[in-house]
Amino acid sequence: MTTEPNSASAGSNEDPLTDFSNCHVGIIKNFERLRTLSLTEIESPVQDDVKASAKKLYAFFRDVVLEHHSEEEQELFAEVKDSARKGGDDAAKALGMIDQLVREHRSLEAQWKAIESDIKQLSKGKLASLDQEAAGKLADDYLAHANFEEQEFLPLSAKLLGERGLSSLGLSLHMRHTHVSIPNYI
Repeated sequence: MTTEPNSASAGSNEDPLTDFSNCHVGIIKNFERLRTLSLTEIESPVQDDVKASAKKLYAFFRDVVLEHHSEEEQELFAEVKDSARKGGDDAAKALGMIDQLVREHRSLEAQWKAIESDIKQLSKGKLASLDQEAAGKLADDYLAHANFEEQEFLPLSAKLLGERGLSSLGLSLHMRHTHVSIPNYI
């Protein structure tokens, strides 16, 4: 991950947990944008600001959020689970948090699917009947999810991972985002 708020690509920070935290900055910004959209009365023709906001949200969820979830689950959560094998109260707590966060990812993705086609229509300047209550709930739920990760999960992860686990996570993230072309040999 980079420190670019709307990106989920690997960066060069020495602490990979900081990369996840920095990604949350863009996530929070965009879900606040969704909250604003959920409170906006949409008119015909679709207002330019609504169209621009919907366009950003549609691309953001598709290009960043889904990749962020995948990266957390396949890299961060896997590394924390590995470190948790040592046992202890923190290990059990972290494993419970991981289960909760994965369930939240699936729930948030399902909530997005429910409004995605309307967001896409609005992004094209076409009138759509966006379920504003559902959009507001998604924004609130995602903001709560990101806050829980920031305040509870990432600090516990840092404690469990230690220097060795953080190095392993950093290497894993780097390899995930390194595109190496290997020629085929016959």
